[in-house]
Amino acid sequence: MAKEKISGSEALIRSLLAENVKTIYGYPGGAIMPVFDCLYDYKDRIRHILVRHEQGATHAAQGHARVSGEVGVVLVTSGPAATNIITGVTDAMIDSTPLVVITGQVSSSLLGTDAFQETDVVGITQPVTKWSYQIRHANDIAGAVARAFYIARTGRPGPVVLDLAKDAQQGMTEFEYKECNYIRSYIPYPEINDEEIKKAAELINAAQKPFLLLGQGVVLSHAEQELMEMVEKADIPVGCTLLGLSAMPTDHPLNKGMLGMHGNVGPNIKTNECDVLIAVGMRFDDRVTGDLNTYARQAKVIHFDIDASEFDKNVKTEVSVLGDAKATLSSLIPLLEKKKHTAWIESFAVCEEKEYDKVISKELFPADGPIQMGEVVRKVSEATANKAILVTDVGQNQMFGARYFKFTQTRSIVTSGGLGTMGFGLPAAIGAKIGAPERTVCLFVGDGGLQMTIEELGVIMQYGVDVKIILLNNNFLGMVRQWQQLFFHERYSETPMLNPDFVALAASYGIKGRDVERREQLDDAIAEMLSHKGAYLLNVAVEEKGMVFPMTPAGSCVTNIMLNVNEKY
Repeated sequence: MAKEKISGSEALIRSLLAENVKTIYGYPGGAIMPVFDCLYDYKDRIRHILVRHEQGATHAAQGHARVSGEVGVVLVTSGPAATNIITGVTDAMIDSTPLVVITGQVSSSLLGTDAFQETDVVGITQPVTKWSYQIRHANDIAGAVARAFYIARTGRPGPVVLDLAKDAQQGMTEFEYKECNYIRSYIPYPEINDEEIKKAAELINAAQKPFLLLGQGVVLSHAEQELMEMVEKADIPVGCTLLGLSAMPTDHPLNKGMLGMHGNVGPNIKTNECDVLIAVGMRFDDRVTGDLNTYARQAKVIHFDIDASEFDKNVKTEVSVLGDAKATLSSLIPLLEKKKHTAWIESFAVCEEKEYDKVISKELFPADGPIQMGEVVRKVSEATANKAILVTDVGQNQMFGARYFKFTQTRSIVTSGGLGTMGFGLPAAIGAKIGAPERTVCLFVGDGGLQMTIEELGVIMQYGVDVKIILLNNNFLGMVRQWQQLFFHERYSETPMLNPDFVALAASYGIKGRDVERREQLDDAIAEMLSHKGAYLLNVAVEEKGMVFPMTPAGSCVTNIMLNVNEKY
């Protein structure tokens, strides 16, 4: 019996439906118009979110993927649209976020002729994707889509780009969709080496001062419960990377806080005091390690990761355990002895007390003076009972958000880690709310980052996306200004900003807003924001020259910690 013949465009839509796609973020144009025309007939089955810039589509899809665990899907046209996705695709690649990005392309007969809006999408995107492929024939669409989703979501997740020629969209094909679960030479879940698991267990059982570094890989592999079982059985204190923060409740007694340049004092100091350092699903980023020549030299390092290329890339390991974190930790737990490391864990208290006295108390509970960013974060987090999703842009707002927002459930932080993309926050918050509509989404953003993608307020207006936007407004590019103050003799080159009336601007998009200039206004404004049904922009005038401390200067030892401008730990 002959199979049904349909257009390539319809084959694409049916393929997406077969992958259970319910939301697409995109922007139409000439080379992708046949797909958008077909999408018109599937409005009841696939929701398309019209962004205002293609970069916004990728960040929104990232936010959606991060909170839902699904693959984010983007649909844009050719040429400038395809080049506009590069930042988001790169961000997704570095932060291991599963995306399938579909770009339109000129007809295959025009390829290589410099036709209108032709770009070499595959050539441009190959270095920043897990897979990039050009589809020139309608018959190849279903297979390419199946492969794209399989590659994007399995192993170490990441973005895939499909470049779809216009004649492939218009051509006819006999449609049949087969889910992909195998690609020769691609091994997303390597076989676990029991010998390495045994070596890791022996090291952990013999440790007197074990310390675990928790990365986003724990979240991506759904290994939160295994991680908790492991550290509670072996009594191991934990430090979290930026992207791993919500994998473990903030108030868990073994959670000692965030690692890295602006992380908590304890995790950084104790990295260089532990005897066994266990890294799970993290890649020893330079913002975590600082100077590699002085990083954890006294410790035996055990590295659990699904990506073999991360082993010994930055930090030399004693034991490397390759595999999915959920599987490897499940194999490890039975081999661990029940331990108590009371004195070791209590030793963190000295660091915690000094950090609280010198940094945290002043930031979270200032008696007078300008509003501090940290106190705004604390108040919003408490007002949501620490159950909201934290989305940040990049800069001081990001570090204050990460340091002082509290987490009670996993998949609760959405931020740009490895690429540090200003402008990430607003579209990512939109995607996060659409991906987890039942949860409160709080976006912390600076006046610089907000204006990089501020056009996406139009998405909020058009679709009624209930995002709570907390603008920490200091009229500066705050993090750059901090570095200029500390390392460039207070020469504030091009960091002061002249800003618009943000509340009036939000109002023009139908978004309610409020200015907060005095501390006594803050509690009432936060309550109003959270109780308001719909999006809200809270424009908080914070200290112009606020500083994020502690800070380990770039490239220095992790124990070289500045508590303020004049004092080191």
